[in-house]
Amino acid sequence: MALRIHSFFHQQSATLCYLVSCESTKQCLLIDAPADFDMPSGELSFTTANEIINYIKTEQLTLQWLLETHAHADHITAASYIKQQLQDTHPCKLGTGEGITQVQQHFSQLYNLDMPCNGEPFDALFADKAQFQLGDYTVDVIATPGHTPDSVCFHINGNVFVGDTFFMPDSGTARCDFPGGSAGELYDSLQRILAFPDDTLLWMCHDYQPDGRPLANKTTVKEQREQNIHLKGDKQSFIATREGRDATLAVPKLLHPSIQLNIRAGQYPSKTDTQQHYLAIPLTVLL
Repeated sequence: MALRIHSFFHQQSATLCYLVSCESTKQCLLIDAPADFDMPSGELSFTTANEIINYIKTEQLTLQWLLETHAHADHITAASYIKQQLQDTHPCKLGTGEGITQVQQHFSQLYNLDMPCNGEPFDALFADKAQFQLGDYTVDVIATPGHTPDSVCFHINGNVFVGDTFFMPDSGTARCDFPGGSAGELYDSLQRILAFPDDTLLWMCHDYQPDGRPLANKTTVKEQREQNIHLKGDKQSFIATREGRDATLAVPKLLHPSIQLNIRAGQYPSKTDTQQHYLAIPLTVLL
């Protein structure tokens, strides 16, 4: 029986989400599920997540894991929402890289959040080379810091779900200017991915469709090695290119709401005495 991979594209954030299932056991996992957020109104909704839930039910799959490749800064995760919606019939676990504790510590201070920084509410914090089962298949965790310190990739039977490491070859690689990010570490992480066999499929977390080209969600190790626009030289050349590029990039539009929710796997902050959830925006006054 085969491993099945079904992708969902979230247009608002150019995010690709993957439902991976073992055909013989009907067990599945979900990687980087996005919610829908309207910044001007502050409205958080779950149209995309509900499409995923309906697909799981229609295909009669059993969700085992909700996985995050890292705490995203460009969209809000729907992981906790999906877990709550399916908890009666699909008691699944939330998993991410063990570096999430470092990310929680930094941003809980920045946003003055009263929260534990021990990885909660994630059920599993994966170390490098950790393994777990999805039906007949073994899932290998690869720590890939650089974009963020908590970044991980998931390898399943010749498929690597790369998170924010590689983009499609015509878009290069992920930025490294977030707290704890490092262009040098990202280069080393990319080399770990490129060490897989040439025909290994690399599944993208984002595709920004430069010059209006059609959406693409996967490539191969060979194609990345030969065609990626950021891998034309050695490590120092990559660092210079990556840091130079990062210096020109704007802050992600959804940075503040995304990070505050994503370090908690999408759980909302407690309501105040006005029965309203609130998020914080740090104010920097330039005189």
